[in-house]
Amino acid sequence: MTDPYRITETPVDAPKKPGGGLLRPLLWLVLFVSAAANVVLSTAADNQWISSAFGLVAVLCAVALIVHHRRNRARES
Repeated sequence: MTDPYRITETPVDAPKKPGGGLLRPLLWLVLFVSAAANVVLSTAADNQWISSAFGLVAVLCAVALIVHHRRNRARES
């Protein structure tokens, strides 16, 4: 007797959203650039507002990457 609820075949990959493949690499790039700028400017510059702005951008990119991962992890597994 076969079990109708058992999945024996692998599902076909779900189609990706248009333009969704570029968001994650762009967020990683902005994260690395802003973190590097934050480190350089916090040690070399006198104006701490600029380095704090780059730090804030880095934190926002990290949060956006976490949210993007959590929303899309069900589709990736």
